[in-house]
Amino acid sequence: MEKQFWGQIPIERVTAFFYYRKGSAYRNIIRVLKYKGRKDVGEIMGKHFAQEIMGSGFLDCIDLIIPIPLHHKRFKKRGYNQSEWIARGIAGVCQIPINNQAIIRKAYTDSQTSNSVTERWENVKDAFELQQTEGLTGKHILLIDDVLTTGATIKACASVLSDIEGVRFSIITLGVSG
Repeated sequence: MEKQFWGQIPIERVTAFFYYRKGSAYRNIIRVLKYKGRKDVGEIMGKHFAQEIMGSGFLDCIDLIIPIPLHHKRFKKRGYNQSEWIARGIAGVCQIPINNQAIIRKAYTDSQTSNSVTERWENVKDAFELQQTEGLTGKHILLIDDVLTTGATIKACASVLSDIEGVRFSIITLGVSG
């Protein structure tokens, strides 16, 4: 997973809880979380994931968690940000603060599910905007998203945050397609 980010963003570590494959029972977890109003599934899965990796050192030296933000229109339609609920579960176990104000999703983008790698990047390349930089200099940020496919969304979000001096990233997703 880390290879997707090498040379593009200052990455420390990357991990996912499960493989997200067609026909997999895990695929249903993401579907229920994103489209069936079950934000609690994100928090539960985040807690389980954090408990699973607590002793591995993965979360050591993380200063704060930033869930990948949703555009306000998608947030209004869904009623919640699934990445934030995953982050809440993780933060509840490891006691790392969540920052929801540092970055916003300024562009409403279409679903990425049927896009090619190039289309995914084009869809999100200017989607994010830095809002608050206070307290972010030199920090190790844990970016959280639901699924990693090409990494385009996370790269676009991290590239905006990369303008902050000394910032480093680790990434957690529930699923990774593969």
